[in-house]
Amino acid sequence: MTRTFPGVRRSAAAVTVAVAMAAGAAPLVLSAPAVATPPAGAESTAAARIVLPAPTGAFAVGRESLHLVDRSRADPWVPGNRRELMVSMFYPAATEAGPPARYLTTAEAQLFIEDRGVGDFVDAATLSGTRSAARESAPPRRGRYPLVVLSPGFTLHRHTQTHLAEELASRGYVVAAIDHAYESSGTTFPGGRTLGCVACDIAAEADATVYPQVSAGRGRDASFVLDRLTGARPAWRHAGLIDRTRIGMVGHSIGGNATGSTMIGDQRVRAGINMDGTFFDPIPAAGLNGRAFMMLGTTEHAPGGRDTSWDQAWTNLDGWKRWLSITGTGHLSFCDTPVLAEQAGIPSGITPISADRTVELVRTYVTAFFDKHLRGTDRPVLDAPTAANPEIVFHQP
Repeated sequence: MTRTFPGVRRSAAAVTVAVAMAAGAAPLVLSAPAVATPPAGAESTAAARIVLPAPTGAFAVGRESLHLVDRSRADPWVPGNRRELMVSMFYPAATEAGPPARYLTTAEAQLFIEDRGVGDFVDAATLSGTRSAARESAPPRRGRYPLVVLSPGFTLHRHTQTHLAEELASRGYVVAAIDHAYESSGTTFPGGRTLGCVACDIAAEADATVYPQVSAGRGRDASFVLDRLTGARPAWRHAGLIDRTRIGMVGHSIGGNATGSTMIGDQRVRAGINMDGTFFDPIPAAGLNGRAFMMLGTTEHAPGGRDTSWDQAWTNLDGWKRWLSITGTGHLSFCDTPVLAEQAGIPSGITPISADRTVELVRTYVTAFFDKHLRGTDRPVLDAPTAANPEIVFHQP
């Protein structure tokens, strides 16, 4: 039976912490930067007081949502259902026409707040009203652009990586950000259905098989999304923007592992990034057929560190590769939560560098990687440490 939640999930703080710790995630959101300048037309109300850093590229950003159903595949968590996904398409826009894209539905925001135990600091209306640069259904800018698939961390909504998706779109990429059903604290589907995290319940029962299953399943999800975006009858009306020969993927936490899982089974993905995710589904000894891969994480993900899966992945990667750490970051520094935390007044003191600096570093190295491997543009920042970015540590085990 499908488990849906009208806007309030069960009280499960202990479950949430257990799941987060098992996946290598910090259970609290992190510190963040001062409020950025809102997009043109954004309201200055309490419901819009959280604002993500503006993207730095030359283009305006549009966003549209897709509901995709893979009728050939049963859902791994609720087998009586077909596998369904929500996908946000971020793209270079011709103008900033259109209303600001909504960050989360109120139901999604409420479930996220309950999952993180931060109800004393922020309410669902404020979190849902977080402002970003994207405009809903803005007219696309003409051209053909590389496609980057994005997969979020376990329990996290696809829009918790909005700042990165918008940065890529502003620099001339199309981004497909995927929500994987039953793997986030709550995802709203058409008709108002909000699906809770069935996979979290299974993981909380200490079922060690869950995480490899999540990653491998997300690999199949990503390939299905590519089929629907690049096939003869694409699901997205602006699919003509996509250059089908230039496809990359980036993910955070289990979504980073899913990048590897996708590349194992899908040769269309030319380059991938794992941001601070354990390789529960490992890179095979045969490698990735020479394709580019970057591992970008905290200093806990360093050679000989507690997560030995990164050492093994490095050995097996057989193409262009980089292993980078960002000093002063925590697990959740690679998504939007640091920004949300500081602007909502949530204390943590986990990371010594500010979230605006973390945002800058993540954007710099992710966009440089895709510029190099999907556009053929040399980016020296990927070659060696620089005085401008002393927080970045290059590992060459």
